[in-house]
Amino acid sequence: MVSIDWSVAIQIINFLFLIWIMNIVLYKPIRSMLLKRKSEVDGLGKDINGLSMEANAKNKEYEDGIRGARAEGLKRRDALVQEASTEEKGIIAKINEDAQAEMAKVREQITQDAEKVKTSLLKEVDMFANEIGKKILGRAI
Repeated sequence: MVSIDWSVAIQIINFLFLIWIMNIVLYKPIRSMLLKRKSEVDGLGKDINGLSMEANAKNKEYEDGIRGARAEGLKRRDALVQEASTEEKGIIAKINEDAQAEMAKVREQITQDAEKVKTSLLKEVDMFANEIGKKILGRAI
C-alpha cells in the first residue's frame, strides 16, 4: 500500500513547482499567442465585413451607373429615331412636292401638245374632208 510520509510532501511540492514553471514557460506564452491570434482573426473579420460592405456599395453604384447609361442610351436612341423620322418625312414631302411639280409640268406639256395637234388637225380637216370625199365619190368636191 501507499504509505504517507515526508516523500509525499516532497512530491506535492515538486508537482506544484513543475506546474508553476510550466505555467511561466509554456502556458502563458501559448495563451498570449492564442489571444493575439484571436484578436487578429477578429480584426480580419471586421476588415472582411467592412470590405464586403464597401464591395456591395461599389457593386450597387456600378449597377446604378449601368442602368443610368442604358437609360441615357435609350433616350439618345429615341431622339435619333425621332430626328431621323422627322428628316425622313421632310425628304418624302420634298420628293412628293418635286413629283407633283414634275407631274404638273408633264400635264401642261401634254395639254399644249394636244392643243397644237388639235389646231393642226383643224387646219387640215378641210383638206382631209376633200380627200375623203374624192375617194368616196370619185371626184373633187
